[in-house]
Amino acid sequence: MRGPGLKRTSVKPVIVLVGAGRMGSALLKGWLARGIGPVTVVEPKPSSEIRKLAKQKKITLLAQPSAVAGKQRAACLVAIKPQVLKGEAPALAGFASQGALMLSIAAGTSIAAMKQAWGPKARIVRAMPNTPGAIGAGISGLFAAKGATAADRKLAAGLLSALGDVVWVAKEELIDSVTAVSGSGPAYLFLMAEALTAAGIAQGLPPAIAERLARATVSGAGALLAADRTAASALREAVTSPGGTTAAALGVLMAEDGLPALMKRAVAAARRRAEELR
Repeated sequence: MRGPGLKRTSVKPVIVLVGAGRMGSALLKGWLARGIGPVTVVEPKPSSEIRKLAKQKKITLLAQPSAVAGKQRAACLVAIKPQVLKGEAPALAGFASQGALMLSIAAGTSIAAMKQAWGPKARIVRAMPNTPGAIGAGISGLFAAKGATAADRKLAAGLLSALGDVVWVAKEELIDSVTAVSGSGPAYLFLMAEALTAAGIAQGLPPAIAERLARATVSGAGALLAADRTAASALREAVTSPGGTTAAALGVLMAEDGLPALMKRAVAAARRRAEELR
């Protein structure tokens, strides 16, 4: 579903963004485009683009959470790596105690760990976006911890919808599954493009042409999948003539030890790693 609320509105209490790396910057770009703000960015090593936004007074830029003034904060979105969050989480406790919704996109960082750092009354939503959010074509999985209100859920969905679609899961452990499927998933498709390029080269195509064909095929098929509500299996069957070239290739890819089995093992490995990060 598309996240509700916040589109082209002004949220008077401050949205605090902790971390302005790739994903944090993508969120910020979406918020500014939708008129969501005011936004305070906490980033000790800001990019030139973030510094430019601060100079234009589109955001407030600070190096440390302790420098954030005032107490009217709608949400604190934590967009830092889980390894960094483990050390930095206590510094964000003040936002939680002052009533801000705490929204984390750090993989493998559990609600229990965050409540230990931010207090048992902290209202927390966990989210897992993915990198296509940088162009507004992403999808985020969200889980609301006990104590988060309907208004919190609406706010969280509105903030994450700046990256694309949002879906809610009913159990926290399913965020690890979201991570394994869609959070890590773009890398699987990029690998497919790499492999298809290499296969084309092996069949005699010049490297530049093989890469161009592979990239356009992967991105074009993705665009068709997004535009057509037909099941992926039906779209696959539509391309596959009985006894034809596609059928010959799928006979290899869909073998007992082929792509479906390999993908299940890959996603399971990603989920196990997400669990290990807790």
